Amino acid sequence: MNKIGGSTVNKMDRKAIEKNRRIVMKDLCFKLNSLIPPQHMKPAKEVLSQQDLFDQAASYIKQLKEGIEELKSRKRLLDLSTADEANNSIRDSVMYGVKLPFLRFRDFGCSFEVVLISGNTKKFMLHEVIRILEGGGAEVVTANLSNIGVNVFLTLHAKVKFSRVGVDTSGVFQRLQALVSSSNIP
Repeated sequence: MNKIGGSTVNKMDRKAIEKNRRIVMKDLCFKLNSLIPPQHMKPAKEVLSQQDLFDQAASYIKQLKEGIEELKSRKRLLDLSTADEANNSIRDSVMYGVKLPFLRFRDFGCSFEVVLISGNTKKFMLHEVIRILEGGGAEVVTANLSNIGVNVFLTLHAKVKFSRVGVDTSGVFQRLQALVSSSNIP
């Protein structure tokens, strides 16, 4: 009797486990469906099967990966163009007598870039520049510091720390100009 009772209990347990598994899978499929934007869903005249849902999810993920790769490629090109612009600025400073230190401030709306190039007569401390940026409501995302010969190159990318408050870019730029003009550290 235990064998029969035991096998009946095992069948009941297996049925309950399988039912719970199907419920969990259905819930996960529903969550997956909710993550796919409506504009990516292909219109269907009838209810989508799970396989169709998985295919659309896979297509959407593939599209997102391609978008990420494209953005990474654009970022690399932008980084190269920024480096080229800095090199051109150096070349121009040597060829055309542009005085160092050199300050370039580019505002992109929600982010901005600061490029400082100093010679051997004026040098900047990285922490001073970061303090000015953060004091103006920005958060430094990347900072690059390079020495080439007697020149020091400092490139910072910053973004708005609090979008509601914003950044006082003109005030930040004025404080950076003051730092550049007053810095007389040999």
